[in-house]
Amino acid sequence: MSKDVPTYHQRVAQEKRKLIVTAATALFLELGYDRTSLARIAERSGVSRATLFKQFPTKATLFDAMVIESWTTADEEDPPTAGNVVDGLSSLGHRYAELLSRPQMTDLFRIVIAELPRFPELANAQFSQGKMPYFESVRNYLLAEHEAGTVRVDDLELAATQFLGMISNYVFWPTLLVPGWEVSAERVAEVVDEAVRTVVARYAAGGPG
Repeated sequence: MSKDVPTYHQRVAQEKRKLIVTAATALFLELGYDRTSLARIAERSGVSRATLFKQFPTKATLFDAMVIESWTTADEEDPPTAGNVVDGLSSLGHRYAELLSRPQMTDLFRIVIAELPRFPELANAQFSQGKMPYFESVRNYLLAEHEAGTVRVDDLELAATQFLGMISNYVFWPTLLVPGWEVSAERVAEVVDEAVRTVVARYAAGGPG
């Protein structure tokens, strides 16, 4: 019985947290970050103000949570181990495409872009707590492959940027600019596979790079 109580409370807290983040995202898009109060978010989400303030004392902490949750992979897998660069990059690339394909990711970027002139700290949070950690995971993986001798990469930052850019430029960025832009799962898989082939062709040990 004692084991069931914390599990139940944890589940309720997670459900309320999800309601809060969903309501906050909708209100930030609808009213803007500045005009959205925590009290309004509590009302929209259907939780008490005390519950919201306990989890998120400020809008900044709430936005940080939105960023972290948006960039968290669903499977929480460990980084690929070095040794097979095609499989490793494929795993990272498909995870990245899955992240970018989430509706909340598009919403998050729209909020940041809309509020950038008045709240540059939102962009800093998105970069430092969202994109940068994933970028570092790709950079560290390429470093591990370089040290294992499977690739030769002199500029790890450039190589990671090239790889992720080939995916995001097709899968994500048009969704912010082109109404109705959709990419099928089959096409996403093709885009990731081509990005992997391009990076391997450029950097594989013994290749032309």
